[in-house]
Amino acid sequence: MIDSIYLAFINIITSHNSFLTFILMFTPFIVFFEGPLQLITMIGIFRFAKQQLAQSDLLTQLPHVSCCITCYSEGKSVINTIKSLTFQTYPGLIEIIAVVDGALQNKDTLLAVQSCKEFVENTTNRKLLIIPKWQRGGRVSSLNAALKIACGEIFMALDGDTSFDNNMVVNAVKQFNNDNIIAVAGNLRVRNASKSLATRLQALEYILSISAGKTGLSAFGIVNNISGAFGVFRKKILDLIGGWDTGTAEDLDITTRIKQYFGRNKNWKIVFDPYVIGHTDVPETFLGYFKQRLRWEGDLFYLIGRKYLDNIRPRLLNWANYISTIIITYFMQIILPFVITFYTIYLFYTLPSAYVLALYFMVYLFYVFVLFTYFLLYWLLVSDRLNEDIIYFLYIPLFPFFAFFSRINAALAITHSVINKSHLDSSMAPWWVLKKGKF
Repeated sequence: MIDSIYLAFINIITSHNSFLTFILMFTPFIVFFEGPLQLITMIGIFRFAKQQLAQSDLLTQLPHVSCCITCYSEGKSVINTIKSLTFQTYPGLIEIIAVVDGALQNKDTLLAVQSCKEFVENTTNRKLLIIPKWQRGGRVSSLNAALKIACGEIFMALDGDTSFDNNMVVNAVKQFNNDNIIAVAGNLRVRNASKSLATRLQALEYILSISAGKTGLSAFGIVNNISGAFGVFRKKILDLIGGWDTGTAEDLDITTRIKQYFGRNKNWKIVFDPYVIGHTDVPETFLGYFKQRLRWEGDLFYLIGRKYLDNIRPRLLNWANYISTIIITYFMQIILPFVITFYTIYLFYTLPSAYVLALYFMVYLFYVFVLFTYFLLYWLLVSDRLNEDIIYFLYIPLFPFFAFFSRINAALAITHSVINKSHLDSSMAPWWVLKKGKF
């Protein structure tokens, strides 16, 4: 079989007709879609590096910061989250609001939060407010409950199992020196990366798609999503749009709703800062990863393909965010998984297996080269953890396989969402809350 693949590979390279066929099949993806997006992101990374040289490190104001920690079943791990916020180097007031959802059945988490009360209150400029929600209402209800009592000008929406670098608040607040910035997307890194091959590849995915990808896109004002685990907002903006809306994928939901004001407020911006850093755990097995992404990808289709389908217009989003939504969300995340899935089936059905595998080997070599260049650019110009990140060069040869099967999984997730309305069966909120949504 290996000999057959090798011969087919040589045939593709040396035969004019075979190589032309390869180019015609391969070019549309690279030239018209993935290539330009990758190029824009790389240029954006260069722009970011140039802007960093001119950016001031001084805090020009010390606004009151409210940090909402949404807790459900974290248990004692929420203590690390509260401590990481208490130990922030930010000299201003930080109000930590811990909302324990379903506190009646989550007494361990509630007790863990309550055990931090004295510790936080004895720290200068730190305050801990605890909201025990006895009946479970989901993450959205927790965020809105905290928003109602928050006193800060800056509101942070944080997961109860996420910890943070001790300069996170300082770096986030500095962004709001610019009056046009209304929200900051935080950078998430994988805390349990060394646990398994699955966690290593997810850590590399986080670096490529979040740390590097959002850095490049942010330079052009087109951040596609504010992570639900780590988002920072001007509170007045959240008050303007009425807080979070019921349903799943609340992060993409609120990002989309905020962007609908961009057409009328030309100077408003959502930015991503790679140095506003939080740390989260990811599934330790490939099965756990694919199950998680079934929900994530299905929820994305529910929001963009159904809930906000009529709201994706340049008049609302502005042209830059409209075009980026069409390319990044609709094409790259919704259409492309089906194209790759059916294209692969079609090739194996119509061509000899050895030829198809040789063809994909050429595609693989191309993507390894692009990924290596892309990661090198991030490592040199963005990363603040050079020694920690250098190990991921070793995992780049495996990443195309990981990404390929992730695309197949995304196609399954979207199909599941269309047929079974999977967004109504989510661990993010009880069914009676999700049923209240329009869709």
